[in-house]
Amino acid sequence: MSTVLTTGYRRYALALFLAVNLLNYIDRQVLYAVFPLVKESLRVSDTSLGLLGSAFMVVYMCAAPIFGWIGDRGSKVRLAAGGLGVWSLSTMLAGVTTGYSQLLGARSLVGIGEASFGTVAPGIISDYFPKERRGRILSRFYLAIPVGSALGYLLGGVIGQHFGWHTAFLMVGAPGLLLVIPMALLKTVDLPEKDSQRSTGYSALLKNRSFVLNTLAMTAMTFAMGGMAQWIPTFLNRVHGLSVARGNLLFGGLTVVAGIIGTLLGGWLGDHFQKKRPDGYLLVSGWGFILGIPAMLLALTAPDLQSALSGMFLAELCLFLNTGPLNTVIVNVTRHDIRAMAFAANIFVIHALGDAISPAFIGFLSDRWGLGNALLSTVAAIMLAALFCFICARKISGDLEADNQS
Repeated sequence: MSTVLTTGYRRYALALFLAVNLLNYIDRQVLYAVFPLVKESLRVSDTSLGLLGSAFMVVYMCAAPIFGWIGDRGSKVRLAAGGLGVWSLSTMLAGVTTGYSQLLGARSLVGIGEASFGTVAPGIISDYFPKERRGRILSRFYLAIPVGSALGYLLGGVIGQHFGWHTAFLMVGAPGLLLVIPMALLKTVDLPEKDSQRSTGYSALLKNRSFVLNTLAMTAMTFAMGGMAQWIPTFLNRVHGLSVARGNLLFGGLTVVAGIIGTLLGGWLGDHFQKKRPDGYLLVSGWGFILGIPAMLLALTAPDLQSALSGMFLAELCLFLNTGPLNTVIVNVTRHDIRAMAFAANIFVIHALGDAISPAFIGFLSDRWGLGNALLSTVAAIMLAALFCFICARKISGDLEADNQS
């Protein structure tokens, strides 16, 4: 039952969602930390290992539109709680598997659970807080991306090394079950009645210029970030002579620090400029992408390791500036009654055209022109992201006025 909520309760809800989202990324990334152990135990090829990650992503992308449609027609908090339960149990299920096909099935189920949560969580959180604070609020929620991912690698590596990969899955999956009931019992915010005269399907999103342009910007950014995550450690190995372990450690550490600073700073800057003009979030993201271009060029062309790492840090910091602002734009330009579908469509597009294809595309270019040149495609993607942000900035004021968004 919807009711008026106190400030303390809203903060409690945000803390709960942040904790759950941390578990989301821990459970997602733990698999990659135990890849060597799984390979040795199950005696599978690298292709089979890669399929474990691909199966999750394909299921995650394809399930998101379904859950988006369900979320806008039912209880969003129950859907989020159900998703948490499914992916936590599925992660633990991976810990009791005895063969490759069972592990593949378990990781696919993780994709279903995380899609259920991911489509509704940002909209629920946004409803708890006023518009002028949404950038900062969502930036805190999305801190889970760098922090949770790092914890997934750390916990998976430590637990897997000492107790085996089965135990790693069991231990990181179990905490989520403790939060299912608190999530399901969350109170919701009073919202306006749905207008039955207005389009409520995915077709309504295609007519929303700001949503489409914002999603294209996020797709280009995801292409760049996905390619960097996959290939930068190898770049450090081939070009700067670092061991694989040291390259991963350095790049992982840079990503965590840059992710935390960039995400929080982007949320604060976005809210600050949004108070002054309706395109504030988009300008912060667009200029963040612009500043990231020379930093990425430095990272890829610097002759010495220190300069390359400095460029990588600055590039990632600038890219992470967009996390809170661009997700907040999705909230602000879509009605509450189609918001879950908006995030579902966004999830599908940014991954299907972004990090699902960029690693293979960069690998293809690398075979022909070398890895350093191939990674320049990420710079082109960042340029596209900036362009889409600035085009969207010119449209958003009119779109907000025409749709009278809440």
